[in-house]
Amino acid sequence: MRQHFLGLMLLAVLAAGCTTSKYPEALAQNDPYEATNRKIFDINIKIDKAVAKPVAKFYNHAVPQFARNGVHNFLTNLNKPVTFGNDVLQGKPRRAGETLERIAVNTTLGVAGFVDVASMIGIPDHSEDFGQTLGVWGAGEGPYLMLPLMGPDPPRDLAGDVGDIFLDPLTYIKFHGSDTWYAVRSGVSVLDMRARNVDNMDQIERTSIDFYATTRSLYRQYRNSEIRDGAPDPNEMDSPDLDTPNP
Repeated sequence: MRQHFLGLMLLAVLAAGCTTSKYPEALAQNDPYEATNRKIFDINIKIDKAVAKPVAKFYNHAVPQFARNGVHNFLTNLNKPVTFGNDVLQGKPRRAGETLERIAVNTTLGVAGFVDVASMIGIPDHSEDFGQTLGVWGAGEGPYLMLPLMGPDPPRDLAGDVGDIFLDPLTYIKFHGSDTWYAVRSGVSVLDMRARNVDNMDQIERTSIDFYATTRSLYRQYRNSEIRDGAPDPNEMDSPDLDTPNP
């Protein structure tokens, strides 16, 4: 089911590729399909305001904070095998060990991950996906793409979405109602992410002169930071002769 959905999105990407941008800054921003991307972005925003945002606000209002935290912790723990696989592929044994520790502690002492005991005892948390792994390996982002319902997903990250499916052990476990389980898991994951960012999204939209351009910039900053594990971007650091001396 998930593979089929990604296939449909890939067809949408190929169709968008036939459109030439009318925006002069598009090439500078590596966004050659900006005209199409903006149309898809506008549709996504309308769907968000009509459906996702109201549901997220109701969820925040109706479900107690501790329960929402439990759902978030459970979903995060489910994704940790994918993080572990990408830690290994990136050649980061220390981070892979931390991920294994978090899986063991939270799955057992944390009651299947609903309680984040690992953080309580000081085991660092991080996330990795195959899109980040491709970035670590040197793959470029590719042209910026905005996909229906999925949001920003350039070719490197779209390929990463597919790679993560194969790194998820649950992909290979089939049981009665497994398709329903995957659909519910995906839906609750989207709800959790949207609910945790209601205020942030509102603030970004309020303070943006161009909401689309701001979203594009923030997405790239976030993804590049994740690929570097939060380390500063050496390409953006000031040169020594431009540094302001300490008083």
